Amino acid sequence: MAREIGEIRRSQVITTFGPGAIVDMRAQTKGGGSVSIVVAGIDEWDRSANADGTGIENAQVISEPRLQKLLNVKGFRLPPVVAKDKEGRFETPDRLVGVRFPTWLQCPACHAIKWVRKWERSASQLDCSCYCPQCTHDKDDRIHVIPVRFIAICENGCLDDFPWDQWVDHRAGCQQRGHLVLRGTGAGMKGLVLSCPKCNAEVTMDGCFGSDALKKYGHCRGRRPWLGDEIPCDRVPRTVYRGASNVHFPVLVSALDIPPWSDEIQHGIPPLDWQRLTGYDTVERRTKYIEGVDLHQRFGMTPLDLAKEVTRRLRMLEDTNEDTIRLDEYRAFLNPQAETAREFSVKSQAVPRELAQYFQRILAVDRLREVRALRAFTRVVPPTDWRDRGEQGRFAAISREKLDWLPATEIKGEGIFLEFNREKLHVWERMDDGHNSPVARAKQVDEGYRQQWHNRFQDEPVPRTITPRLLLAHSFAHALMRQLAIESGYSESSLRERLYVALDETNDMAGILIYTATPDADGTLGSLSRQASPNRILPMVIGAVRSMEWCSSDPLCIDGAMAFSDSQSKAACHSCMLGSETSCEEFNRLLDRATIVGTPSDRSSGYFSAILSE
Repeated sequence: MAREIGEIRRSQVITTFGPGAIVDMRAQTKGGGSVSIVVAGIDEWDRSANADGTGIENAQVISEPRLQKLLNVKGFRLPPVVAKDKEGRFETPDRLVGVRFPTWLQCPACHAIKWVRKWERSASQLDCSCYCPQCTHDKDDRIHVIPVRFIAICENGCLDDFPWDQWVDHRAGCQQRGHLVLRGTGAGMKGLVLSCPKCNAEVTMDGCFGSDALKKYGHCRGRRPWLGDEIPCDRVPRTVYRGASNVHFPVLVSALDIPPWSDEIQHGIPPLDWQRLTGYDTVERRTKYIEGVDLHQRFGMTPLDLAKEVTRRLRMLEDTNEDTIRLDEYRAFLNPQAETAREFSVKSQAVPRELAQYFQRILAVDRLREVRALRAFTRVVPPTDWRDRGEQGRFAAISREKLDWLPATEIKGEGIFLEFNREKLHVWERMDDGHNSPVARAKQVDEGYRQQWHNRFQDEPVPRTITPRLLLAHSFAHALMRQLAIESGYSESSLRERLYVALDETNDMAGILIYTATPDADGTLGSLSRQASPNRILPMVIGAVRSMEWCSSDPLCIDGAMAFSDSQSKAACHSCMLGSETSCEEFNRLLDRATIVGTPSDRSSGYFSAILSE
């Protein structure tokens, strides 16, 4: 039986609580129990849709032509928002669907764990929680059972219950299944004992988190409860906590709305009309369509002129890829004409004399729009690249079949753009005079990155090289976000970085954008772009740099010991560099604060080291 269970913010459906993610809810009754669900795939969005339409004909569709071309989709759907009447009742049948997971629940009083169907359920439509009948003596004060803490996942994205009955290893002849006892008798996993009340078999949970702990039970069963199916899977599942951060990593792809895609013409063409126009292969056919729906009258143009403009834009999209998207955005920041765009407004700021050797351009981004699409997700390890597993089908799917649209959200906010001084940067990134030089440290991170890549993808070509420029830009972005959170009033998790880093025959990008990352109340406070003014950005940068000089975990941190478990970073830990994963493009990897301030034995290897002596 389907029951109402709760609400989540629209933006969370794309990030934290997207399809395949586990969400903890509480039944909507007084004293309701805890309920754990896995968010269903986007196929369900159309099954529960109302008169707003299905697919890209739905009313809650947004468009970003460059991103659509990159991801080969016809459009993007916003997560459904359901209006309520004055009494708080839902006015439409649209819903996000969730499936109960895990299916084993535990009584906090008697410590029994059972399959969900073996517990008692409330008859109330609003209460989807279960309770223990043996421990409940008052119907108004029920002992609700809670989701078990352990589950099993694999690197292909599968999700399954922990094999409780197999782990306890019932004695010969015992037929009891789906009813065990998990009781804490001491500290640690050795003190957590799983037993069968019928045959008295018992075993501790010690060792259950080992990477091969479940190997003896065979390969993963390929279960995908968020899609309601199973797939062939040759991976070995592993045990994790139900709320662990590695249960769900969204694969996000985004693009900024820049000219000409942010002008009145592009925003004035409805997404469905734009998609239909892209389906015509000649100017004549596009002209006929425009005339038929009177689309040209919105812009005071003739049908032929609008058809030619659409054709020109479609030609611009022909060579779109991830590199060109970033390069186009980078050029838009450096182009004064961008100041007049509808969803893209930037203002050049004077670079303070004290910062001129480090930055050649600082911009206040008063207005921007980002479209962020969810392509898939991974488990166990974060995605290394949005394309790295797509061709092999190892990304965990968010729908049973490939659809012509993807879920997305749009963020309208503000930010700060800084372009590094190329002259100084070119000299610094070639320094190779010792084991703590920028080149040497970047080479160590690059080796760790390549090793991780080959461990996951064997002989697939490594998509990029980790350079001193990338480490510097990324590390400084984290340092600046931390300082902005102190100075501007935003929480650190509401800020996000966007890196513009490249150095090859055609591209020479060296900039960072720090912008508002959430579409809620933190999105447009107006205090972030003001921090780009000369009298504010100077103390901001100085404060960010000096905060990186020492870490409470030094000397272990600066020597790389704190990042030992992750060879894709050097001097970085939670005390100095790591931030909210929703703020970081690289999932808190590829960081090294020594690129900013150098090391205690050699401060000259830091790009901003001169600030420390001022």
